[in-house]
Amino acid sequence: MKSLKILVTGATGAVGSRVLANLIRTRHAVRALTRSPHKLTRHNSKVEITEGSLADKNSTARAMAGVDAVFLLTPLAQDETEQGLNGVEAAKAAGVRRIVYLTVHRLEEGRHIPHFGSKIPIVEAIRASGLEYTFLEANNFFQNDLRLEDPIRLFGVYPQPLGGVGLSRVDARDIADAAVRALTEDSFAGAGYPIVGPDVLTGEDCARVWSEALRREIQYVGDDLDNWEKQAELMLPPHLVHDLGIMYEHFQRHGLKATPDELARSEKITGHPMRRFEDFAAEVAAQWN
Repeated sequence: MKSLKILVTGATGAVGSRVLANLIRTRHAVRALTRSPHKLTRHNSKVEITEGSLADKNSTARAMAGVDAVFLLTPLAQDETEQGLNGVEAAKAAGVRRIVYLTVHRLEEGRHIPHFGSKIPIVEAIRASGLEYTFLEANNFFQNDLRLEDPIRLFGVYPQPLGGVGLSRVDARDIADAAVRALTEDSFAGAGYPIVGPDVLTGEDCARVWSEALRREIQYVGDDLDNWEKQAELMLPPHLVHDLGIMYEHFQRHGLKATPDELARSEKITGHPMRRFEDFAAEVAAQWN
């Protein structure tokens, strides 16, 4: 394939920043759409930066101009659907060839969860757009645990209320690897690919893994959703607490477990075995220590 110009939205987040870094190492030209260009100063010589967001149609149109492919990442926001539709319409108007959209594993099963349901109209619009597309259907990120450093390290507790059924959690680096292949290769168009980890992890499992990595006891304290909401209200806006509370209740009741076929499809699009949570926790523990 010839050299492409590729736009990364959400370029400073947990996934977008890794997609950006991976693309910089290819022969392709890279553009970033971000509200926070100062966070990309170390990439100044390698990335064309457009300041703005998908919420602003003008900056979205500027970012899409002259682009061959787009990594579309919509924020966990009350207007997520509107932002995603802005991105799709701008891509069509600009003559973009390909969209790779980051969505959620088992999206339809969780459509009652606000930030799952908000993605469904975006998926439908992409399918109807006439553009080449790939959907990356990601499970819960390992990197979500980075926000839990204080509870884990200072108080010896693992508070993410994942429950006892289990999730096939995934490393954001694997999502980025899949995104780069979907953006730059022709083999993955017109389909959705689950992006899932190799192990089913419960809340207790995550606490055990952190205990082993940090060589101290970490207790799982997450099943009490009422208590989780009280703590979350100190840090998050009410709409987000409500949204995530519904998600965690779904996880506790049903889990989010991958099938062997879904794991195989994940490894097909990443091109390698999926990273394990134990290895992620060991890496992070070494940095924390």
